[in-house]
Amino acid sequence: MTLIDNAVYIDGRRGADPGSLNETYEFLRARGGIAWIGLYRPDVDEIRSVAREFELHPLAVEDAIAAHQRAKLERYGTTLFTVLRPARYLDDVEEVEFGELHVFTGRDFVVTIRQAEAPNLGHVRKRLEAAPDLLRLGPEAILYAILDQVVDEYLPVVAGLENDIDEIEDQLFKGDPAVSRRIYELSREVIDFQRATHPLLDMLTALEAGFDKYGVNVELQRNLRDVHDHAIRVVERADSFRLLLQNALSVQTTLVGQQQSDEMRSLTEASLAQNEEVKKISSWAAILFAPTLVGTIYGMNFDHMPELHWIASYPLAIALMIATSATLYVVFKRRGWL
Repeated sequence: MTLIDNAVYIDGRRGADPGSLNETYEFLRARGGIAWIGLYRPDVDEIRSVAREFELHPLAVEDAIAAHQRAKLERYGTTLFTVLRPARYLDDVEEVEFGELHVFTGRDFVVTIRQAEAPNLGHVRKRLEAAPDLLRLGPEAILYAILDQVVDEYLPVVAGLENDIDEIEDQLFKGDPAVSRRIYELSREVIDFQRATHPLLDMLTALEAGFDKYGVNVELQRNLRDVHDHAIRVVERADSFRLLLQNALSVQTTLVGQQQSDEMRSLTEASLAQNEEVKKISSWAAILFAPTLVGTIYGMNFDHMPELHWIASYPLAIALMIATSATLYVVFKRRGWL
């Protein structure tokens, strides 16, 4: 069902609950008052029906039909067309879900078209119906109440994002390898949140600029300024979140680089230690090889080896072995290989 709530308010109080759009039009023509038509994902025929009755501008109607619009505020004669991007934080998946709300505000009507669950316009309607003096101020009061609800529903999103960033800071210094991916994903959520909230400041400023021109009630002016203050705080928090995540990413990059440097240093130290061991082994192998070489040469027993028949051959061979080994030892020792 696309017609969620439909009422005509007379002098700040609910005067009728028409069962269809046509009944609403007829009652409004006959009795006057303010019609608030709440639609949820309406079809094209319903939007065109409302557009014909309240003479909505074709460009605004086209935007409402196409949906997927950026947050904005446009004035077409006596009608305001407002697009809002409400949001809610999904704690189980740690994501921000964004909706889309179109609000047409005229002299005697408010038409709200929701494309998602948020915001809770039923809560807005009950709050206004409990305050007839405020509702008596006209369609602008409904628009400002909707703006207030959207901004209020941003606060749990801010709290959820803040909690995620705190957890990321803990992960950073625990060396969790999954933290980089989480930073990127949360950065995307924060950027989308900024896109939803930043236009609010210009929209609210534009409404404030029209206070005198359109004779906006003083009480509504106060309400709007209060909404503006809340919106500024939300936008500032979103901006700070993006800066914190950028810093977190820089810290993560630094920590990863430091970890890689430590690993390279450890590998280098291990390689150097291994080289020292190789030098020692090679040095001792050379020292031991020298006597073996001498012994091998004189162990061939060829007939024409005059040294084999010398009386001093044995002591000479032993001396040669010792001298060669001692010389190699001294050489290697001086070079620090031993």
